[in-house]
Amino acid sequence: MAPAGWEVIGVLDTDGDCAEWTFPAEPGAVRAAREAVRARLRAWELGTLADVAALLVSELVTNSLRHATGPIGVRLVRPSGDDGVLLVEVSDPLPDPPRARSAADEDESGRGLQLVARTSRRWGTRPGRGTGKTVWFELAIPR
Repeated sequence: MAPAGWEVIGVLDTDGDCAEWTFPAEPGAVRAAREAVRARLRAWELGTLADVAALLVSELVTNSLRHATGPIGVRLVRPSGDDGVLLVEVSDPLPDPPRARSAADEDESGRGLQLVARTSRRWGTRPGRGTGKTVWFELAIPR
């Protein structure tokens, strides 16, 4: 569920082991995605990951807004069995993979991918379904 007042283009599934949302490429998408991720993780009783997952989703959705046009997809896959890993994906229609930058101390941007790389268990990119790309990361479930 997205927060009241924020547009969600589509919600594919939020009941099972997967939750997917599609947000318009507008500034409000960052907040809506962050809040949707937090709410779903709390509903799945994975609240310990809610803040870090929301932060990393914010970084990736912001990158999508800066560099791509078109809808932005966010997908969570809850671990099953002994997997112990939450998979998070952010997709957009731009096929070019993101490039990590080395930000200077005074730069106000350029640290998002570094944050994803240092905070997640693993991360990467892959071509999207049909067009675009998906940037994904994994978070280990605390035991």
